[in-house]
Amino acid sequence: MSCPSSSFRYNGSHCACPPGQLLNRSNNSCVIFNSPSVITTGRFESYAVSFPETIFSFDSIRKFTQSQAVFLEATLFLLLSWLFFCMFLRFMKLGDGRNIWFRMRWWVSRLDVCFATRHWLDDQKVVTKRKTELGGTFSIASWILFIGLFAALLYQIISKRSIEVHNVKAANAPDLVSFVNDMEFNITTVSTMSCANIRGLGTAVFGNPGFLEQSVMPLSKFANYSCQNTSEGPTISVKCERCRFIQDDLYVSWQFVDLPNNPASAVGFQFNFSAKDHVQKNQESFVSGTLKNRSNFDDTPVTFRGKNANIMQFNLFPRIYRSKRDSKLMQPLFHEFVSGSSFQNTNELQLSLENANDGLINITLYINLLSSYIVEVETQNILGPVSFLADLGGLYCISVGIFFYLLVQFEYRIKKLRNEDSVMRKIRNRRKAQEHWNKLRKYVMYTWDCSAMYDNCNDPSKTSNCANCIGQPARKDESLRKRRLKNGSSTAISFKLDVNGSAKKSSKDEKSPKARATDQEMGMITTKQEPPLQHQVLGSTHETKQSSTVPFEGDSSQPGEFSRPEDIIPPPPLIDFKHSSDIDMSDVLKNIKSLYEYNVFLREKLLSTQSEVRALSAKSAP
Repeated sequence: MSCPSSSFRYNGSHCACPPGQLLNRSNNSCVIFNSPSVITTGRFESYAVSFPETIFSFDSIRKFTQSQAVFLEATLFLLLSWLFFCMFLRFMKLGDGRNIWFRMRWWVSRLDVCFATRHWLDDQKVVTKRKTELGGTFSIASWILFIGLFAALLYQIISKRSIEVHNVKAANAPDLVSFVNDMEFNITTVSTMSCANIRGLGTAVFGNPGFLEQSVMPLSKFANYSCQNTSEGPTISVKCERCRFIQDDLYVSWQFVDLPNNPASAVGFQFNFSAKDHVQKNQESFVSGTLKNRSNFDDTPVTFRGKNANIMQFNLFPRIYRSKRDSKLMQPLFHEFVSGSSFQNTNELQLSLENANDGLINITLYINLLSSYIVEVETQNILGPVSFLADLGGLYCISVGIFFYLLVQFEYRIKKLRNEDSVMRKIRNRRKAQEHWNKLRKYVMYTWDCSAMYDNCNDPSKTSNCANCIGQPARKDESLRKRRLKNGSSTAISFKLDVNGSAKKSSKDEKSPKARATDQEMGMITTKQEPPLQHQVLGSTHETKQSSTVPFEGDSSQPGEFSRPEDIIPPPPLIDFKHSSDIDMSDVLKNIKSLYEYNVFLREKLLSTQSEVRALSAKSAP
């Protein structure tokens, strides 16, 4: 048969892999054993029923985040993104307040929650709340920085919330006897051998060999042992329940011998040594690792074979965990690996395989109990509630203080930033007023026809503008007036005078329909209630009727000779209408009589003025 690739021959027909390489039976080739030499020591606590640790796994959080740099980098990224976004908005125009850029800048200013009362103020001014775009930018930036630092603080509390304090005390025999542990030792010889190659396993030696305190007993009285074939090689397991170490030293040895077509050789060792508290099953200490060469962790590929023993030395260190209900554990520690016969050269390995005296591998397990001292382990929290609140307050002060300083510097050096809030408020108020005015126009057009809003509706050339007007204002006003008269609502009468005391009267076309209806109603009341008084004072001449209907129009552009002090017209009489439920008919008649007498006085003044005008025109005619 042909040998695997990169292998060599010995004894003429047998094949073997070079030092540090194993035969891969799947592809019939030699592969190098590249597992690094590493030792892992630790202690873990299995939480079978513990609810908080199952839900909130702090270890998984630490593995996900790795360090505080993740939080700080994310905070810096968010902070710079927010500042660049606000800087971009500053270059956008405000316009008339209807574009998207004004709305975004307005909402940024509404986010001013930290510096609303700390903006630039002139002397002798009351402190008022001013929300500016710059203040909103720095307010959110300070909160981003605070939340990022707060997350980093929480990570520090989770990862370094407690420390272990070790106290060393001298040990005595009763203290050591109280350590009752379940121990298990597994060692795998990395090779192509099997459990059939094992010889000499079954004896345990206590004490130093060759001295009086040495004692030899079968390994089965001390522990249960077994061998199992694995893909890596034969695995020897030694299990001891309720172990109590009486002496400090324990030696266990065995050998691997050559078999036909299966020589005794190995490229490394893998081990796992654990100790578990017999009373508290969830407390366990362990040490595990891989050995390829000497204890200096030289990873030079070698093949172990020969008479010299390979010694693996472990130490047991007694510990009492006060914070874990005084759990007592023997902490296994790897101390040293003394390499036996090994080969790094192919020719030397070939000669060893051809020599029958080198056809074995000696392995010795040496366990030493460090019985002089006992370590007491206690967990203490380094962060209390007072220190946490102090750190939290410091982070908040730093976050707000940095951006408050920047805000003061910006407003001190750039005067335009001092009143930027008033500019945005004016634009927004103007837009709101325009929107409200448009709503009012639509309401008036719908209620009183479009002629109440647009004067061009009366123009014959623009009558098409009123074609689509909705509603009949006259009928609607009539129904409203009848409804109000039926309910007994009162009517108020008011007069307006100019500087010279002359009454101002609106034209009939400019009056609203409701005002015209009110004037007609008052005229009907006057005609019906006082016919004797009207005939007695006014007379029945046609001239009088015509003159009573002529309105008086004052003009400030008339010559100064017509405005004499004695011609000053007194103000109209005051008319006070009470509520509709308190009106008396005699009061109404009295008020109408006063108005009538005032109109007669005005007519006399008008006639005298008219006669003077005619006299002057007659004089100027020649």
